[in-house]
Formats: sequence, structure tokens, C-alpha cells
Amino acid sequence: MANLPAQAAADTLGARLGRVALYAALGLFALFYLMPMLVMIATSLKDVEEIRSGSLLAWPQSVSLDAWRYAWSEACIGVECTGLAPYFRNSVLMAVPAVLLSSLFGALNGYALTKWRFRGANVVFGMLLFGSFIPFQVVLLPMSQTLGFLGLASSVPGLVLVHTVYGIAFTTLFFRNYYVTLPDDLVKAATIDGAGFFTIFWRIILPLSPSIIVVTVIWQFTQIWNDFLFGASFTSGGAQPVTVALNNLVNTTTGVKLYNVDMAAAIIAALPTLLVYIVAGRYFVRGLTAGSVKG
Repeated sequence: MANLPAQAAADTLGARLGRVALYAALGLFALFYLMPMLVMIATSLKDVEEIRSGSLLAWPQSVSLDAWRYAWSEACIGVECTGLAPYFRNSVLMAVPAVLLSSLFGALNGYALTKWRFRGANVVFGMLLFGSFIPFQVVLLPMSQTLGFLGLASSVPGLVLVHTVYGIAFTTLFFRNYYVTLPDDLVKAATIDGAGFFTIFWRIILPLSPSIIVVTVIWQFTQIWNDFLFGASFTSGGAQPVTVALNNLVNTTTGVKLYNVDMAAAIIAALPTLLVYIVAGRYFVRGLTAGSVKG
């Protein structure tokens, strides 16, 4: 009996040491994965001469924001611009409405396919699900013809339409799988009280959907913002998104390769998605598991 306090103390010490070792290992892994980002930040704060003469992993001897100013500058000649600022705005004007529209249509589809069952609902869902597996390259030609017919070729609204249509399959899948877990009695009770299709959707179903809405918005925003193929295929000149502008900036040869500008431009282009995951990452994980267990 006398050894019980000593044994308890030893167990507590062992648990603390195990926790410290676990956190240390996680810290090392995090540092390993963050190393490319740290190198990009350090390089973007150097001038070209220091990059050539110094170590790649060394922190800048004198911090300079010239590369960031050049990467963001809005110096335009005609429809062509050297910086990312106008193209960054294009991506915002493209991503925000495309995310909202595709998420709204996906929510309506998922709601109709689960709570308002109709003949052929499974066939419709299967056809929509098939759209999730269609490669981007397959739709390039028919989509370009459609945009030309609608007068939306080489424009930001055209990209909004493309990403909205292509994203409906994914958003429908997300919302449908989530709404299956909601009890049908909610809809039946509201129907008895005289509520219609859209009233039930706006006042009952949608307020119960914050977790899956977060998942869908983050997924869609990441896919749309990082897209390069659609932007390069369906736009030109001043209507291009930031990913295409980044590619053009990095591949521009002016004699001396400006690695600091390339790094600064890459961080600027990736910053929105990075911030989205930093701010809403925990809700993304919760939303992924919200509808995994029924009952």
C-alpha cells in the first residue's frame, strides 16, 4: 500500500513525458511541412543579389518588400497587366458567386432527392454523381461552344457559369448524403402544417445544415480558386484569373530571373485558400463527420 503514491506519481510523470514526446514529434512534422512556405517567405523578402549569393534557407539580411510590390502592381498596357492585382479581383469575382450558386443548387438538389422522393430520383442522382467523375478535359470543347453561343466567352461571368455547372455534381453529392441523415418526420410535420417546398427548405432544412454548408463552401472555393485549366481555356487578356496570371508572371523571361517576385506572387495567389483553411479548418473537419453516423 505504501508504494501506491509513488506508483501514481511515476504513472503521472510517464504520461507527461509521453505527451511532451508526442507534441515534440508533431512539432517536427509541422516544421517539416511548413519548411517550403518558410523558404518562400524568406526568398520573397530578399533582393536578387542576396538570393544569388546567400543560402536558400537563410533569413534575409535586410527585409525588402519590393518583390511584393512588383508582384501586386497594377501596371497595365492595354488589356495586359504585369501584376496580380486585377487578376486577383477577377478570381474573387469568379469564385464568390460560383461558390454561392453551386452550393445553393446542390442544397436544393440534395433536399429534393431525399425529402421529396419522386419516380426516377435514384437515376437522377446517379447521373449527377457521374458528373463528379468527368475529367475537366472532356468538357472543354462543348463548354467553349456553349460560352460562345451565350456570348460569355473570355469573360469572368463565363467562368462563373463553368464552375457553377461543373460544381453542382459535387455539391449535390455532399448535401444529399447529409440530408439522408435528417429525419423525414420534420418534412412531414411541416407539410401537414401547410408549408410548401421552399418554405420547408429555407426555414427548416437550411438552418440544420451549417456544418455541410461549411464543408461545401470550403471545397468549392478551393477547387475554383486553384483552377488553372478552365481559366486558361476560357479566358484571355484582362479576364484571366489569378492562377493563369501567376503562370504568366513566373514564365516571363526578362533576362534576370526574379525568384523573389515569383515567390511573392505564389504566396499572394495561395493566400485566400490558406486563410480559409486557417479560419474554418476545424469546422471543415466537423462537417465531414457530421453526417457519417445515422441514428
